[in-house]
Amino acid sequence: MTSRRRTALSLGALLLATACTSAPHHDTTATAPPAPAEEPAESPSPPLAVHTLTSAEVQYGWWNWAAGSTADRSPVLDRSGRWCGEHQHEDIWYLAGTTGGGAVERTCAVPVGLPVLFPLVTMVGEAADCEVFMDRARGSATLDGAPLPSEPLGATRIQLHSVAGNAFGATVTESENIWSCGLWVRLDPLVSGSHELTLRGSTEEPAISVEVDYHLRAAVPTPTGAV
Repeated sequence: MTSRRRTALSLGALLLATACTSAPHHDTTATAPPAPAEEPAESPSPPLAVHTLTSAEVQYGWWNWAAGSTADRSPVLDRSGRWCGEHQHEDIWYLAGTTGGGAVERTCAVPVGLPVLFPLVTMVGEAADCEVFMDRARGSATLDGAPLPSEPLGATRIQLHSVAGNAFGATVTESENIWSCGLWVRLDPLVSGSHELTLRGSTEEPAISVEVDYHLRAAVPTPTGAV
């Protein structure tokens, strides 16, 4: 392996529990004046049109999310789905997979109404690294048994803002001149309910094979964002 920085992974997904509100109770014994209207909850940012994002927007957004958590809270190193919601955005939901090391099964929540974005396999390094990587990268994904289309995105310059002790170690540090590439999946918002997502990815240099099975539940969060 050369001294160039490389990181490959394939990604997976997350779930959000639903919250229920009971019907209001009406007192039939007396007529009370109407209560003053409550201030409406602040509307969240509208979801991104995920299919219109450029290669730079896709790869910049995901890599800065993935490298924005320390290893002990990283969605990438997560074995159960506990950290699926770590540092998520208001207008898009990122999914994380692994850096190799065997199959992973995660249970995650995903908010209804947000598009989902993840790579099957991706890397950051130098532009020349991406040429070899894209020739050898393979991946597939299914949602509820149906195959999902993947999209190759070639070498794209991004600005990376990582935290110390992130999941990728010294190979992923802050840089204004780094290149990303990979196989990516863009999903429209999931319908409410349970979903099964499978991700498979592989690359030869470095040699990594990723298998992630996600048990997802798409649900509506409360106005405060609580589960």
